[in-house]
Formats: sequence, structure tokens, C-alpha cells
Amino acid sequence: MPLERLQKILSAAGVASRRVAESLITEGRVKVNGQVASELGAKADPDADRIEVDGRRLHTSVPRRYILLYKPVHYVTTRSDPQHRPTVLTLLGQAGQGLYPVGRLDFDSEGLILLTNDGELADRLTHPRHEVPRTYEVRVFGVPTAEMVRRLETGVPLDGRRTARAHVRVIESFNKKSGEQSLLEIVIHEGRNRQVRRMCQAVGLPVITLARTKIGSLTDRRLKPGMYRELRPGEVQQLREDCGLDRKPTLPTVHHTAEPQAGVKFGHAPTPSHVKRTRGGQPRPTKKAAKRVTKKVTLKEYARSMSPKRGPRKRTRQ
Repeated sequence: MPLERLQKILSAAGVASRRVAESLITEGRVKVNGQVASELGAKADPDADRIEVDGRRLHTSVPRRYILLYKPVHYVTTRSDPQHRPTVLTLLGQAGQGLYPVGRLDFDSEGLILLTNDGELADRLTHPRHEVPRTYEVRVFGVPTAEMVRRLETGVPLDGRRTARAHVRVIESFNKKSGEQSLLEIVIHEGRNRQVRRMCQAVGLPVITLARTKIGSLTDRRLKPGMYRELRPGEVQQLREDCGLDRKPTLPTVHHTAEPQAGVKFGHAPTPSHVKRTRGGQPRPTKKAAKRVTKKVTLKEYARSMSPKRGPRKRTRQ
């Protein structure tokens, strides 16, 4: 098998996303045949070489798994937490072994999150270059004005850089004891830290609750907080198409044409003798036919042509 970059091998084996795998290499936590490989350009043969991460041998023939989880609030989307807060993997138990969460979802937020050991897909889904949309339902204080919506859609400055274009829809506005509130649908194509909350705060709409309802084309309204399920093959394929790993299949164009007859040009109907075709294929009457069509008739001739035909008139003697 040809040599491949170490970070690609680690990502494909489900160790971590490609960017995290690069950190593992630069930190000296990866060995190839007993030697530390600390350069990002290092290559190896996943079938022939012995690759270890933190002292554990890497097995490259691990089947791909994909789990869709509805994260409750007060869970972190990491494999471990230095503050000892509960992670999304604790919700999966043994089902989450070897998986890691794709992207992030705030500690105070809820909603859909994908866990997988498919490093290539995870890298595509999280990289802003591929513009995979994420849809959120956000409840905020206040009623957004047209100017607020415009600013959210065209971008607001965060950390000295304007956010990418977004789509915003006001679902409803209502009155509560605490004041006016609104429910918004916001679709973004990047994943900065606490981005949606900070965007809303920047235009004067403090967030009350935030839930992710869609990742690309992937959604499931039946999942409740803490529930999860395996993805179906069709859903995995659709995700791969969403992030550009696979092309969407296109149906071939089928042309139904009759067999050409003698004297008939293929692809055209038979042309009458009094009609000629232009270069573009459009029919045009000949000069002789045009004269017949434009011949003038008198009123007497027209009336005679419209009256019923009669035989010769017989004369009778008086």
C-alpha cells in the first residue's frame, strides 16, 4: 500500500479529527515502528507499519460508525473534561467506545450532535471551507427589527472578524411575564465558539434557549434530550454529499427517438414539399407556397367559395 500522511491515517482510523491528529503528532504522542514521529510531513504504511498513539497500537480496519445524539444542556461535547463535567460520551456508555463528537455545542445549549470514528467525514463537516449548514432554533428576549435581522444575515464583528452570511427567520413573537420574546431559526455555515449566542447578543437579542435542529440535511424531531440512534446508510451517504466527499448522482438523459426512415432527416419530422427549413431548423414556406397563401380574393369570389355547390341550371320553356 502507498505511504500516507500520519494525520490522515489517524483520522481515517477514528483516533481523532485531522486537526487533532496533527496536535498528537507535534506533541510526540505518535510512534511509527517504535520511533517517535513528531513532524507533520511524516508518512507511513497503515498495513505494514506498526503505529502507536499514547502507547496503544493503531488498528486501521475498524468499521465506521455514526451515532446521532440529542445533547441535553449541561453536557460538554468532548471525550473528557478537566473540570470533571459530564460529557456526551457518558450518555452513550459502551455504545460510544471509539467515537468522538464532531464539532462543538455549548455547555448551556442542547440539540443534535454527530459522534463517529470516521475522521475524514468529521474533518469535512467541521471545516468552514465546505460550508455545511447548521440550523438552530433560538429563543431570545425582545422582538427583532428588520435591521437586526439584516445585521445577523450579513454578518456581525466577532473577535475582530465579521461572521459569514447567515439565514434568519422569525418564527413567532409572544409576550411573557418577563417581557416580549421571539423564536428564531438561524442557519450558519461556520462554527466559532458560542457563535449564535454572541451574534444575537451583538444585535441586542439576549439568548434564553438554543437548540441545534439540523446538521447539513440530517435531522430527527423524534429524538429527545439524552436519546440517540445509529445513522441509516442513506443518511451517511447524504452527509458525504453535503460536505463534498461524494458527488450527488445525476440521472442520465434518455432520448426517445423513432428509427429514421428513408428520405427523412434524423431528429426532424418529415418536411412537406412546399416548406423549406432554415439553418436553425425552423420551417419556412417556399416562395411559391407563400404566393398561394397571400393570394387576394374578391368578396364575390369569397362568397361563391363559401356557398354550397350546385349543378348547372336547367332552362325550362315558358
